[in-house]
Amino acid sequence: MENSVKPKERVLSAIQPTGMPTLGNYLGALKNWKNMSEDYDCLFAVADLHSITVRTTPADLRRRSIEMYAMLMAIGLDPEKNILFVQSHVPAHSQLGWILNCYTQFGEASRMTQFKDKSAKHADNVNVGLFAYPTLMAADILLYQTDYVPIGEDQKQHLELARNVAERFNGLYSETFKVPKPFIGKVGARIKSLQEPEKKMSKSDTNAKGFISLADSSDVIAKKIKSAVTDSEGCVRFAEGKDGINNLMGIYSCCTGKTFDEIEAEFAGKGYGDFKGAVAEAVVEELRPVQEEFARLMGDKAYLEKCAKEGAEKANRIAYKTLSKVMRKVGFWQAG
Repeated sequence: MENSVKPKERVLSAIQPTGMPTLGNYLGALKNWKNMSEDYDCLFAVADLHSITVRTTPADLRRRSIEMYAMLMAIGLDPEKNILFVQSHVPAHSQLGWILNCYTQFGEASRMTQFKDKSAKHADNVNVGLFAYPTLMAADILLYQTDYVPIGEDQKQHLELARNVAERFNGLYSETFKVPKPFIGKVGARIKSLQEPEKKMSKSDTNAKGFISLADSSDVIAKKIKSAVTDSEGCVRFAEGKDGINNLMGIYSCCTGKTFDEIEAEFAGKGYGDFKGAVAEAVVEELRPVQEEFARLMGDKAYLEKCAKEGAEKANRIAYKTLSKVMRKVGFWQAG
């Protein structure tokens, strides 16, 4: 009897090109994507369609999309082993997004808390795209017959909507979509702001000292960590009420692989100055190979374009199979 090789389960991950990722994005998610790509059939997308719900200049969007694509490769995602593509390069996303709009109830979409949050932040531009964002996200996922989707807290509602829409469509027209599940893998670090350690580190922080960008130089990284908020105790230990030190310990642990007990022992009797210096050095070394590879890739735009084109072709082949099936079941006339 022949041994049949079980196909790998499929995972889809996407990131918006709204700016250079932070150390928090990297340690919390992106670093794990490389490990995940060894065990699963992975698709990684630059979600540029989603990013235009907020006004941006065309030149910035184009530059950020290229930079994000290069950064995904720089962190170690191999375009030969994975499918790396830009969302707008696969027209089926928008096509399925419209169809799913017609199978999503207004009440369901109205309950999305992220729409309420973002429309409050951008009160001068509450567009229909922002409202329909979750159905486009559902299309992103369902197009590829995705088994698992890695999501953060703020995306749980959106995945639940994708599952509901998939089950509704399947119930009406027979099995069409795989019903995706949340990816429960290694939990990434929850890196906090260096200035307000009770909040998540965010690239949209108005205080640039609060976050470390993956593009920051070693000097800038060192300055930001040296100015990180701590406390007056002067003892490096993990404890309630020591949010700043807890955050720095989390960063140091992710970059060195050391446990909190080992970190406490290493800095016993030493002050915060020594600790911050070690954290800065560890972060610089962690990011050095990523930054060097990113710079190399950005210097070879022809290679990036070649990879993006090939990635889009691979993604299109899978996406079109699903879209064609959906269009037939809905009743669209497909000539030829």
